[in-house]
Amino acid sequence: MAAAVGAPSALRAALLLGACVWASVACAQELPPPAYQIAAQQAGVPSPVLYAVALQETGTRLRGRLIPWPWTLNVAGRSERYATPAQTCAGLRRALARIPANRIDAGLGQVNLGYQAHRYSHPCELLDPYRNLAIAAQILKEQHIEGEDWLVAIGRYHHPAGGAPAARYRRSVRQYLVRVLGPRTTLSVTKVTKP
Repeated sequence: MAAAVGAPSALRAALLLGACVWASVACAQELPPPAYQIAAQQAGVPSPVLYAVALQETGTRLRGRLIPWPWTLNVAGRSERYATPAQTCAGLRRALARIPANRIDAGLGQVNLGYQAHRYSHPCELLDPYRNLAIAAQILKEQHIEGEDWLVAIGRYHHPAGGAPAARYRRSVRQYLVRVLGPRTTLSVTKVTKP
């Protein structure tokens, strides 16, 4: 970890973006927090899909709970978590000085700085959790083909060419979808549903 996670304001923001709302104690289902619901709705993506991807990409344990952490970087395959957006932006600048942009991912959805450069004007923009979720949701929507299972789009979100890396990613994210929606989750061709 690049910096200690725990600044009071950062903690409040992270909990707001990743707080669990227990829909059923028996099933331990979670509703995606409002920020995920809004970004997903605007892009036309099921909010549990966006939330499950964020849990996969940046999930971290905080006070015994797994939550997406907004100030996370992946630099050449190494995860770095910071306590504040300012610290993360400084870490991002350092990384860009030594690593090609296409080997750096940032924020809740781990948006790639190189491949997604057309979506932002300054790299540190990706550290705004709401902006990052909007971009991640747009990418998910672009990877989804009408009539196709959302898990296929989830795999392409990680690895557009598909294949084994996309399949591994789908399996991992599916675990988070089950956590969010419960064990009887079905992934229909157009939306994620609960029985």
